[in-house]
Amino acid sequence: MKTFKVLSLLLNYPQAEWVNELALLEEVLDAERDKNGSASQKMADLFHLFRTESLLDVEQNYVSTFDRNPSHSLHLFEHIHGESKDRGMAMVNLIEEYRKHGLDMDAEELPDFVPLFLEYLSQLPDEEAINMLGETVDVLGLIGRKLKGNDSPYHSVFDVLEWISPVAAQPLPDVPIRDMEETIIQFGPSADGTDPLMVPKPQTAVVRMPQSRKASASASATALAS
Repeated sequence: MKTFKVLSLLLNYPQAEWVNELALLEEVLDAERDKNGSASQKMADLFHLFRTESLLDVEQNYVSTFDRNPSHSLHLFEHIHGESKDRGMAMVNLIEEYRKHGLDMDAEELPDFVPLFLEYLSQLPDEEAINMLGETVDVLGLIGRKLKGNDSPYHSVFDVLEWISPVAAQPLPDVPIRDMEETIIQFGPSADGTDPLMVPKPQTAVVRMPQSRKASASASATALAS
């Protein structure tokens, strides 16, 4: 389903290459409306944000939403295992799942990064992708509820994923996630005294796309038109 590729882009760090192609993204979603529950309508507020705010403002919104708020983390296993060693084993298993389907990671992100996972789903047969989505929907639903509770339009992406899932999301217990203060203490500021969490940084989520961040975003948008 190309829907998964679109959702992957929308959850990635904003890049002009795809932000300037919103009409194309909506077109792709509308072509699969029967499979995604009219996703473009569900995400109208998010598309409105991209259309009405400057790219810089959209980037800052992304950083504030995902990089500076651990409860919105886009790393699946962080919400299940926190910082325990079980998270590492879960990621090893996920990498093996990717490889089992002939997909090697060529990305700077961890394998449980949601946009990377969605990019992976977009390359699977529809039924297989939907069933695998169902295995993660509890976590995706948790992230979506936290985003909605903070009035973030990004919650609509997770609403769409819940609609596509063959099973309903079930509540999960909260798992302690390292907070910002602890992260700053552990890693400290950079040499110039800058807090690393204050510096917006694109996150790469690509399967077998060994390209620059901007090129990969552009390639993904272009691929949707084919």
